[in-house]
Amino acid sequence: MAALARWCVRHRLVTVLLWLIAFTGITAGASVAGSAYSNDYSVPGTEAGRATQLLQEGFPGLGGDSDTVVWHTPDGSVRAPEVEQTMTRTLDRIADLPGVTSVTSPYEGGHSGLISRDGHTAYATVTFREEAQNIGEGEAEAVVDTAKAAETHGLQVELGGSAVSLTQSQGGHLAEAVGVAVAAVVLFLAFGSLAASLLPIATALIGVGTAYGSIGLLGHAMTVADFAPMLGLLIGLGVGIDYALFIVTRHRRNLKRGTPVAEAAVGAVATTGRAVVFAGATVCIALLGMLILRLGFLNGVAIAACLTVLLTVAASVTLLPALLSFIGPRALGRRERRRLAVHGPEPEVPTGLSARWSAFVERHPKKLGAVAVAVMALLALPTLSLHLGTSDQGNDPRTTTTRQAYDLVAEGFGPGVNGPLTLVTHVGGAEDKLALDNLGGTLTATEGVASVTPATYNSGGTTAYLTVVPDSAPQSQQTSDLVQRLRSEVLPRAEQGTTLDLHVGGITAAYDDFANVIVGKLPLFMSVVIGLGCVLLLLAFRSLGIPLKAAAMNVAAVASAFGVVVTIFQWGWGSELLGLGRAGPIEPFLPVIMVSVLFGLSMDYQVFLVSRMYEEWLETRDNRRAVRVGLAETGRVINSAAVIMISVFLAFVLSGDRVIAMFGIALASAVALDAFVLRTLLVPALMHMLGSANWWLPSWLERRLPRISIEPPECRATIPGRRVAEHVPVDVPVKERQQDVRDIPG
Repeated sequence: MAALARWCVRHRLVTVLLWLIAFTGITAGASVAGSAYSNDYSVPGTEAGRATQLLQEGFPGLGGDSDTVVWHTPDGSVRAPEVEQTMTRTLDRIADLPGVTSVTSPYEGGHSGLISRDGHTAYATVTFREEAQNIGEGEAEAVVDTAKAAETHGLQVELGGSAVSLTQSQGGHLAEAVGVAVAAVVLFLAFGSLAASLLPIATALIGVGTAYGSIGLLGHAMTVADFAPMLGLLIGLGVGIDYALFIVTRHRRNLKRGTPVAEAAVGAVATTGRAVVFAGATVCIALLGMLILRLGFLNGVAIAACLTVLLTVAASVTLLPALLSFIGPRALGRRERRRLAVHGPEPEVPTGLSARWSAFVERHPKKLGAVAVAVMALLALPTLSLHLGTSDQGNDPRTTTTRQAYDLVAEGFGPGVNGPLTLVTHVGGAEDKLALDNLGGTLTATEGVASVTPATYNSGGTTAYLTVVPDSAPQSQQTSDLVQRLRSEVLPRAEQGTTLDLHVGGITAAYDDFANVIVGKLPLFMSVVIGLGCVLLLLAFRSLGIPLKAAAMNVAAVASAFGVVVTIFQWGWGSELLGLGRAGPIEPFLPVIMVSVLFGLSMDYQVFLVSRMYEEWLETRDNRRAVRVGLAETGRVINSAAVIMISVFLAFVLSGDRVIAMFGIALASAVALDAFVLRTLLVPALMHMLGSANWWLPSWLERRLPRISIEPPECRATIPGRRVAEHVPVDVPVKERQQDVRDIPG
């Protein structure tokens, strides 16, 4: 690390230019190539997946995405001649657009059910040739523009569906701007230097910007979800600014000790930079743990997020030292530079609030530990009611056309029309057709079913499907219960004595299947991620207790963060106030991604906190002193880093995207609990209670483990060749000196 940092400092202009060239080139390439993101939640082998495949084989024109055009007349009727003529012409134009295979109009024979009973609302179904993830944004925009052109003063036209949602922007980059602005303020208050506070921001923006363009290019090579770039920005800005903060803090400490600028930067990377690389590696390992699930949708998210972390780490250990050498002593504030010039190098000892808090935890470990456990348990309780499923376009902002179309359909026809279920089967003969004809009556009498369409057969009569409209919204638990009831009770009875093999498809069924697959693989996933993290900590700290406590703390942080997400998004406590729509289920892919990200981020603070404790333990073999000093020396920087990360994550609530807002609130909650409850309260309290057992390792294992060092220990003397005592000015009275936390008896 030292050699790399020294090269970057000596060739600082070349280093900066290389990063700017990489950023510009990749961004330009991504702009030219365009985006190719895909939200393909299909899982091979599930019942909903088989229903989709069977429908595509039997009805090639119906296998694509189905969207709706909804029109509403508040005063008149949609059956009025002028409205019927206008909308018929519009639907004919839509049918002729590229990518559209058919349009079902309520004005054609047999489709009068597409007009509400009060006559104020009607809708048409637009079927695309491809599924939503394969539809070009231009094709979807053409449909939206054509439909909206029919809108008049007395005629409201709105559109809903997955393809239509592709045309809705998320409001630019307001979230990122707010997060960066708050981070800049926190950094300036922490450093007192404008130049030093801007460097972490610049480093993170270059690293994240390069990653953002790389993710766009990655979408052309594999399946990458459309929220992956925003997720990458969210994670990259948080960890990028924090990693740079740790290195700049160490650089400033070196400058205060009288170290020349170049050597101070090299020393910061050679020490704290190694911890940054280790922390980034733990985040990447946690993210790449998603690959063991073997779900194509999550593979792209994992690689995209990991790529972002790698580039932010690379920028922190190469670009940052080059920039630090550019600004020279201005990394210190004016007051700090004047003090250094007048008094010379002085030791930076842990004093103030961090030292007092560290001593307070040492005096009351049991009481404070109990309070921390109670807080985490209380926040984790809502996780027990976690419901995985699909939120729908009823959760979109009220001003969007998809939300207005959803509400118009729900008000005019019932909420289930927004997410019908599709029953598909092969048809063998007359007995099968008779059973399908009788099935309609059985389904109509089933609890939770609002209506059923007659069976529709393909040209060869070998495949048929029925559309079942629930009496509840797609995101409702009642709709999920209906899917389970149909699969386990109703359809098996209908299939008796026939060759029918009915499969339940539709958006709710697909999400339920996706959720079940993820839940089934979640134990294996968590075991692998936690196991790998424990192995890394075991190698770093040569202790069994440290990795086990870290695993428990990380699980606690994840559970409590989920509790906050459930409270806001599933229970709806404050979701409308935050502009996130009504209450709904938690997206099925969210737990896996959140566990990966949260586990990786939680390990960061564990590494920075315990590595300092471990250094003190190796030097003194006094556990109480090691824990006290480690917490006192790292508490302030960990808290500053946490405030920055929380601010960045919470700013993404402004993105207007429900999924990204979930990630933002979950990550912000986890970081807040991790930094202010776990790492600065529960972890040191437990370590005080366990004593020297914290560092116990069987001798046979000690001999076999390879030795690695996260952060090389520093000499206690802060300036080479001089003792700490020599740095205390002789003219300062003893009573004016702040008590060093090391002076408190252990």
